[in-house]
Amino acid sequence: MSDVGGVTLNSAFFAGQSGLQRASDGMTQAASNIAQQISGNQQNQGSVSQGASGNITSDLISLNVNSLNAQASAKVIDVANDTLGTIIDTLA
Repeated sequence: MSDVGGVTLNSAFFAGQSGLQRASDGMTQAASNIAQQISGNQQNQGSVSQGASGNITSDLISLNVNSLNAQASAKVIDVANDTLGTIIDTLA
């Protein structure tokens, strides 16, 4: 791809894509943890222990953080795409 200021756009696209993948993996893991904890709590007659509540809170925070990471990675891809479009327009 094109070289812009010493940084290739290919690396920007790769960084955005890998960031999206990591965020997706993190969200999947956190959601799975929450589902397992809720399922386990329902089997124990609906009682939520203090430790389980803290773990659910951590997993909810993890979901939120990974969502923000996904948004940031998508923005990286968007900016790289816009930059590539500008380069193509300039060269055409």
